[in-house]
Amino acid sequence: MNIDEDKIDEVVLALLQLTLHDERRAWKQFSFEVMNRLHEKGYILDPVNKNKSVVLTDEGLGLSQELFTKHFQ
Repeated sequence: MNIDEDKIDEVVLALLQLTLHDERRAWKQFSFEVMNRLHEKGYILDPVNKNKSVVLTDEGLGLSQELFTKHFQ
């Protein structure tokens, strides 16, 4: 099966809106692979740490809000 990883990344970035706290932190509850790709794309800071949440970059926060509206409202 061919999986479009960009579409998965888009939806995960949108879903990070559901756990957003402290202005730009979101719980990292998704697969390491997806979180690493979001980091490589510049949407979140490095997810490899002991924290239970990740920090969205300015670009990631804006895009996350936009994608949440696009897919779920």
